[in-house]
Amino acid sequence: MKTCLLLCTLALANAAAAEPPQRAGTTGKVGVLENPKLVHRLEITEPGVYENYRVDAQGKSGNIVKITADDVTLRHCEIFNASGNGVGVFGTRVVIENCRIHHLLSGTFQEQHDAHGITGRWGDVIIRNCDISHVSGDCVQFDPDRASRGSLTIENCRLWSGPLAADAPGFKAGDNPGENAFDSKTKPDGERCKLIIRRCHMHGWSQPSQIQNRAALNLKEHIDAEISHCVFDDSEIAIRGPGGRGDARVSIRDCAIYRTRVGVRAEDMIQDLKIADMAYGPDVTSRVAFHGSKNMPGHANTGGHEAPDISELITQP
Repeated sequence: MKTCLLLCTLALANAAAAEPPQRAGTTGKVGVLENPKLVHRLEITEPGVYENYRVDAQGKSGNIVKITADDVTLRHCEIFNASGNGVGVFGTRVVIENCRIHHLLSGTFQEQHDAHGITGRWGDVIIRNCDISHVSGDCVQFDPDRASRGSLTIENCRLWSGPLAADAPGFKAGDNPGENAFDSKTKPDGERCKLIIRRCHMHGWSQPSQIQNRAALNLKEHIDAEISHCVFDDSEIAIRGPGGRGDARVSIRDCAIYRTRVGVRAEDMIQDLKIADMAYGPDVTSRVAFHGSKNMPGHANTGGHEAPDISELITQP
């Protein structure tokens, strides 16, 4: 009996070791299902599941989908064609999953105004298996008002930018709009906001753009951030922070970076920055760059290694 238990345990361990790591990016169906309901704006004021809406904002501004209730799930929606935010979250215990959010453009390419994919207040929010692109602000930004505390988890998402395929008001085909895949803003003190980003594919945050130091992740201010199993590609900077306004604490592990000028830009004497088992492609110009000072209390960088072909780590090209 003991021999059998030992063999079974070893077999399970070997099977687990042989399983490939979960890839970064979206999986399964993203966007609307068959026969979606077409609306031009959606305001959610009651708890529940809201599913299969095609929200064509017809160029309007504001929060195109506005969630003010707690305990809401927004699922299998497409939100697009706006000059405002795709989704504004002002409730707690909110899940946004399997949604496609794109073409939220405000201002002009030369003078872009914020139009975010998903924004709002920290508060037990989960963004899962979403594809967000072509915004003139950030794919995800919490909290622009610096008025909340709580947690945010982003997992298995594709957050990207790239040249527009066609002209849009204020923009021309070929323009590459947007600032960051994610940007954090918080109250300056008190309990830290908790950020988890895992298994996400973030790419296209490169020049030309209206801003300098364009990054996939702009991790700043009063947050505790855990970044894991993410893939960064074709960006000016993959990860930067904390910026002059904050004291972000950041842990990065088991991520990979490709075609990027600066992998991690450590700024303003960031404290307790932990980087573990980061994989770098041959076309990363600078793996870690220090801005402001090389005296970074609590900094650790271990296990850096060469990256495999990106196709082995993402769910789509």
